[in-house]
Amino acid sequence: MKKVLVTGAAGAIGLNLIKYLLSEGKYEITALDLKNKKVYKRLRRYRKRVNIIYGDILDRPLVENLVKDHDVVIHLSTCLPPLAEYKKELVDLIEYNGTENIVRAINYYNPKCYMIYASSTSLYKDEQGCVTNKIKLGEYDYYNSAKEQSENLIAKKIKYHTIIRVPLVLSDLRCESFIYNIKKSTYVEFITKEDAAYAFCRAVDKNSELNKKIINIGGGATCRCTYRDLLIGILKYHGCSLNYLLTRIFTAKNFTSPVLLDSDKSNDILNYRSDSLQSYLMRQKRRSRKRKLQILLGKPFIWFLTRKK
Repeated sequence: MKKVLVTGAAGAIGLNLIKYLLSEGKYEITALDLKNKKVYKRLRRYRKRVNIIYGDILDRPLVENLVKDHDVVIHLSTCLPPLAEYKKELVDLIEYNGTENIVRAINYYNPKCYMIYASSTSLYKDEQGCVTNKIKLGEYDYYNSAKEQSENLIAKKIKYHTIIRVPLVLSDLRCESFIYNIKKSTYVEFITKEDAAYAFCRAVDKNSELNKKIINIGGGATCRCTYRDLLIGILKYHGCSLNYLLTRIFTAKNFTSPVLLDSDKSNDILNYRSDSLQSYLMRQKRRSRKRKLQILLGKPFIWFLTRKK
């Protein structure tokens, strides 16, 4: 039975990944995340089936002890925009230094360990993205710079690895973070947290096929639209939130999630897609059925977005 370590296990992708790994019935799973009330609440449903470790990937002795004993490390821990775009020291610590601890531990103690790293398609600054695109980053693009450095470190140091670039993730807006700092007119490709998690789950047994490769995962044709249309759907079924207001009003719209020219190829290998924008919005509608006031408050914003089309 393969032993799988998941970092950032209480996140939107991580929590679903644990569910899918358990459903396979052939993995012994360790979940690593910071210790706080939110993480504890999200992971406690798995406490009898998963080895839960509360700790920090910056804790080198802890990381070394965990990596020694696992066959696969799925590294999901991250610092998301917009915070990541304003806190260079924080994003460098979490994205690069945390990754460096895992890479060092694999090199010294478990060189046969297979590492799967969650990167981002926001590395592509054009309207369309492909792994062959040349990466061009600005001086203040802290998040993507840390992602690119981590990718380069893994590619250089780890014998068995796969880098999976993930687009904008559609999550449960009631309790999970969402990236709102994208220009309204931008045509984007996204993926639901369920499909993204299943892609990582499927990648665990694809070492021989995916080793030393970078792949893009995305929802495909049914998960593409202008960001304005996505916002309208969110406001219609989830309503207005403080996070939406603060991000749309006060932060730069500098995040990208381009249409991916090669996400169909990754789906051919991993067969992870089952969602569309419509199925996601219907789930969000059920989740947010008690948010009647927030949905009412969202209507003026929907009118504004529709008027500006």
